[in-house]
Amino acid sequence: MDTENVIESQNTDSPKDHLNPVVFYGSAIGIVGFAIWTMFFTAQAGAVINAVLGWISNTFGWFYFIAVVGYLVFVIFIGLSRYGNLKLGPAHSTPDFNVATWAAMLFSAGIGIDLLFFCIAEPVSQFLAPPVGEGGTQAAARQAMELTLLHWGLSGWGVYTLVGMSLAFFSYRHGLPLTIRSALYPIFGKRINGPIGHTVDIAAVLGTVFGIATSLGIGIIQLNFGLSYMFGIPESTSVQALLAVLIVVFSAISAVTGVDKGIRRLSEFNMLLALLLLLFVLFTGKTVFLLNALVLNVGDYFSHFISLSMDTYAFDPPTDWLNAWTVFFWAWWIAWGPFVGMFLARISRGRTIRQFVAGTLILPLSFMIAWMSIMGNSAIDLVMTGSGVLDFGQQAMNNPGSSIYLFMQSFPWVGLTTVVVTILAIVFFVTSGDSGSLVLSNLTSVLRDPNTDAPAWMRILWAAIIGVLTLALLMAGGLSVLQGTVVIMGLPFAFVLFLMMWGLFRALKIEGLKADSYRGSMAGQLSGRTGVGETAARNWRQRLARAMYFPSHEQVRQFLREVGKPAMQEISEVLIQKGCAVDIVEGSGEDEHLALNVNLGGEQNFTYQIWIHKCSMPAFSIRATRTGAHYYRLEVHIGEGGQGYDLAGYSKEQVIADILDQYERHLFFLHSQRETAGGDAPMPDDPSTAGD
Repeated sequence: MDTENVIESQNTDSPKDHLNPVVFYGSAIGIVGFAIWTMFFTAQAGAVINAVLGWISNTFGWFYFIAVVGYLVFVIFIGLSRYGNLKLGPAHSTPDFNVATWAAMLFSAGIGIDLLFFCIAEPVSQFLAPPVGEGGTQAAARQAMELTLLHWGLSGWGVYTLVGMSLAFFSYRHGLPLTIRSALYPIFGKRINGPIGHTVDIAAVLGTVFGIATSLGIGIIQLNFGLSYMFGIPESTSVQALLAVLIVVFSAISAVTGVDKGIRRLSEFNMLLALLLLLFVLFTGKTVFLLNALVLNVGDYFSHFISLSMDTYAFDPPTDWLNAWTVFFWAWWIAWGPFVGMFLARISRGRTIRQFVAGTLILPLSFMIAWMSIMGNSAIDLVMTGSGVLDFGQQAMNNPGSSIYLFMQSFPWVGLTTVVVTILAIVFFVTSGDSGSLVLSNLTSVLRDPNTDAPAWMRILWAAIIGVLTLALLMAGGLSVLQGTVVIMGLPFAFVLFLMMWGLFRALKIEGLKADSYRGSMAGQLSGRTGVGETAARNWRQRLARAMYFPSHEQVRQFLREVGKPAMQEISEVLIQKGCAVDIVEGSGEDEHLALNVNLGGEQNFTYQIWIHKCSMPAFSIRATRTGAHYYRLEVHIGEGGQGYDLAGYSKEQVIADILDQYERHLFFLHSQRETAGGDAPMPDDPSTAGD
């Protein structure tokens, strides 16, 4: 058979990035229509939202408690299980950001301006008006901090971790789009590209938009008070509208610059500024008391975590309190789940599941506990000792947006700290807006590469839509309406999250089955193979020569032409004769590689790729002083990513043997999958195996 008849592809027919019309228009029209309704029929909108909120709280309040605990238990179980070693990406991938930058980005996107709004308002409110018991006592102070840490601790970050882990796994390890629907592939298969997927993504967009709008609305309330406090600018709807416009503009500018520039730099800046403010309060306040209280709060939080997480106050439910606090917070975390989860996935490629779970649960929690404890206990102490501004506690409860500014009056350099708080609020504001517009743009687009983003005009448009909705909700009733819409919009996505858990677990079971079947199949002996008639002495000499071989770029290209491609062609001829659909792909430029792809008719396809990788020359190499500081490796990649070994210096027969080893392992995995109960979950045919 003529080897030139083997099909060769350059991937030139890949679909281009484009708008997803169903998800985009379906969600955008609905959001804009809702905004117009609330702007022009304000009283009616407020009444309807409050009525629906009451029904959901009475009917599904318990569900929010169960759901949030379930998400957290699931992600911790997965992180500690055997699946924790799997990478969120191909096996050879490495993280794009260092730990410090990664922590700053996930923290800024996951919390934002709400950190400033609630760090004083919530502890003081829980202290003076607890759900049960008498307010203003020492017991109320401890309970206030327990509830504050509950609302801002592990439970909410479990939601983000679940979404981020699922999206990163399916997108970066299996090549599916970075959208919510991808996490349901093991359940619905290719049907996620139809109405099921559109419905799920629209629910994610709606929850995200309303969640972000709530945060931005809270931020506008706080900023408006800050401007009034510093410059005498009145607190009014017109001022809030102007603030919304300005924040949208800054968010759009930051989002257009992308993750690596605008969002990354702003995240690092506001993380540093928040840390400086925290240290200022700690060391200019009652340092020893605050450190003692921090230790006490940590002990109370973890020792009572289970009872706090499941306390629905069934016998005497404080309905208004639950709606304003715990139910609201759980719905808010869930509503933010698609937004923050997708952003976490976007910045977490290359980390293992265990690293991701530990990082997203522990890193932000550590700072959050320190922030809420130091700021909250300082505020409670002001109320208990009466050493703060007049009626500080009541003002913080009745006008939460003012609480951080009034609080800072009890510390030195009040002019400077007020400016710092305002700058921090604005930057937190912008990072939430720019991250949100970026994620919403990607959610409503079809992107062939998860590492790419939607065009700039879409990010600007979504920033504007968020601004309009935020202003509409403020006009409809301020903070109470903001909280009510989050509880309502978070409910549908709470059910989607359980489907994501099911889909991820099924996919991970298949990954475990694949690893088991590979160990159970006949292992190859690539490094020890010899050609026909070769002696053992010649073999060890060849192996030593290969170990000391550091080829140039031209030498590895020659290997692909004279060894790799002929080996793939010989195998493809035989497979084609046996009725298999086979193609050989040759990449060029930055994607310089060879790939042998075998279509297995409905089951997971087989791919064997040889990628050229540039590496630093080792110091012991003679070539290092003669031809430069780099050499090139020819690394093998299969469906799970790079395998870590180098083919440079091997013969055509040895390459053929290695391809067959990998092919036999893959066939054994497919056999094991068919024979194992529950192993029939559909998975993508063409996992992402990019060589970068």
